[in-house]
Amino acid sequence: MKKLVACLGTALVAVLATLVVAAPATAAPTAGINDWTCQPSAAHPEPVVLWHGLGSSGDVGMALLSQHLKGKGYCVYYKTYGTTHWGPFTGGLASMRESAGELDAFVEKVRASSGAAKVSIAGHSEGTTVPAYYLKFLGGDKVVKHFVGFGSNFKGTSLQGLQELADLLGFRPILDAGGCTACNEFAPTSEFMKDLNEGGVSVPGPRYTSIVTKYDEAVTPYTSGILAPASNVKNVVLQDVCAVDFSGHVGLAWDPNVFALVSNALDPADARPVSCVPMPWLS
Repeated sequence: MKKLVACLGTALVAVLATLVVAAPATAAPTAGINDWTCQPSAAHPEPVVLWHGLGSSGDVGMALLSQHLKGKGYCVYYKTYGTTHWGPFTGGLASMRESAGELDAFVEKVRASSGAAKVSIAGHSEGTTVPAYYLKFLGGDKVVKHFVGFGSNFKGTSLQGLQELADLLGFRPILDAGGCTACNEFAPTSEFMKDLNEGGVSVPGPRYTSIVTKYDEAVTPYTSGILAPASNVKNVVLQDVCAVDFSGHVGLAWDPNVFALVSNALDPADARPVSCVPMPWLS
């Protein structure tokens, strides 16, 4: 049994690693981001808060998207949230309820600094789950205009069946003690997922855009990122827009086609056709 549990632990870590791009301890803030003197322009009155995925960091997981949006004239902000005893450069591990509280405080800091009444949020992987909880339970619906997720996960993930195996072998307490409560909360049957999905994930107010890829190997099934139909909800399957894009879960964080879709969702009045750069499969 001990050997089986050890094998399970190794497998869980391997699959969960595909949810993230691990942050090096020497990661430096991306130039021009978190500029607390930035004042939103008339063209882009809502600052954009970026929220990274499980095990990643703001400096790594949002490095390219932040520069893309900064180049378009947005005030852009991110932070590494949800850290545990794995250190300050590896985020998204703490309970997602706690991380939603961090997002709430960070949004208020951005609003106070910029003077903006509302912000927009764009996130990857867990950076979609945590904002969804914030919007639904912590008042984010009152201060967020656009919420854009890619590699979205609103119903949890089976992790290719490893979640069921973890339950069978009683592996959950090991993950909690190991500093990844969020790992347990991503189980489709977790109390967190039950709370998030009861009565629907989306709420009136913000505009929701959820971008998913058919080749997602971490969020399984990928339809976990599909929101129930509503007047303020838009679901986008990446391959329906760009058939030549084979990006997997992690690859979405570096995908120019995804960046174009995010830009269009943040500024629908100035939406432009996606050029559809061919993208090979990357995890």
